[in-house]
Amino acid sequence: MSKNADLHARRLAATPRGVGVLGDFFAVQADNATLTDAEGRQFIDFASGIAVLNTGHRHPKVVEAVKAQLDAFSHTCYQVVPYEGYVQLAEKLNQIVPIAGPKKTAFFTTGAEAVENAVKIARAATGRSGIIAFSGAFHGRTMMGMALTGKVNPYKLNFGPMPADVFHAPFPALGVSVADTLKYVQHLFKSDIDPKRVAAFILEPVQGEGGFYVAPKELMVGLRKLCDEHGILLIADEIQTGFGRTGKTFAMDHHEVKADLMTMAKSLAGGFPLSAVTGRAELMDAPAPGGLGGTYAGSPLAVAAALAVIDVIEAEQLNARAEKLGKALMDKLNSLKGAVPQIADVRGLGFMVAVEFNKAGSSEPDADFAKKVQTEAMKRGLILLTCGVYSNVIRFLAPLTIPDDQFAEALTILEAAMKA
Repeated sequence: MSKNADLHARRLAATPRGVGVLGDFFAVQADNATLTDAEGRQFIDFASGIAVLNTGHRHPKVVEAVKAQLDAFSHTCYQVVPYEGYVQLAEKLNQIVPIAGPKKTAFFTTGAEAVENAVKIARAATGRSGIIAFSGAFHGRTMMGMALTGKVNPYKLNFGPMPADVFHAPFPALGVSVADTLKYVQHLFKSDIDPKRVAAFILEPVQGEGGFYVAPKELMVGLRKLCDEHGILLIADEIQTGFGRTGKTFAMDHHEVKADLMTMAKSLAGGFPLSAVTGRAELMDAPAPGGLGGTYAGSPLAVAAALAVIDVIEAEQLNARAEKLGKALMDKLNSLKGAVPQIADVRGLGFMVAVEFNKAGSSEPDADFAKKVQTEAMKRGLILLTCGVYSNVIRFLAPLTIPDDQFAEALTILEAAMKA
């Protein structure tokens, strides 16, 4: 039995089916955009651990920072004995996060934790309980995260009931306009929840799992107007969009309006588990002492990695590189429309790009074709992820640091997989 097959058999025997796994091979080494499996095969990683590795696998500056921190100490629990790195990273995020006025930041471990705590902060600050999210959204697998998520299968399947006072409006995609969305919010105010009882709207500036739909500027302006009118907070979930992916440090940098709270995770710490909530200082101070935190929240090792990640993004001009790579990818995908009639749409922001497939000559989603492209690309050494409400979208999340020749090779594989 091969090494991968042996490990696969052991995985099936030891771990539950609820933890779905894409690949049947196992990683033993990774560098920048290259992943090597247990049998020595190499893959170009266009998944990046689901948008975690904008600075690539094991960026030397990140590795160096973590090693230095490990030589000092690995854990104290910040709430017991604090350390400067936590404060330094909070100061840095307070400087760069696009929220108006004085800001404060708290750290957690996962994106779902950041979302949960943003909701806690919003409720504490407003004295209200209602939260309005959007169809197609993904905000995590915890109970509140599932409640906010706008996709049932597989995230909510058999896990109910969900937490109360969570409502969904349609996101402007799949035939829904911004006007439709804002009209539906008014419908919610009339039929389901008084706006005086709504603590916050929460949305992704670019939907991740939902299919890489970019939130229109008109939507952000409309929501900000509703927030200001009714005393509601706006939470921007930047967990997948942050840290250079969209061509700016944050996707909200593309908008003139500002959020009140922002959640971050994934590429914040270059592969180490760390998340954050940054918000207006008076909102962040609403919870009582002890109301926020966690045993591993703001891990010293992850904090050291995050400080290095932010330096790398600036020093290597990764925002500009994201724009360059994203344009090249979209140009390539658009050029294939004639040869691949299943291509229904190419969209994105910066290097957060997706291609949507429908059955040729129709508007019917073609999840089977998306899966076939993904499988064929994997056989040829390119790791891709699908997404979308109908699972008919392939999203591209390669490291922003991918070398030009490897990026070109990936595009060649992608074209061959689509045509195959």
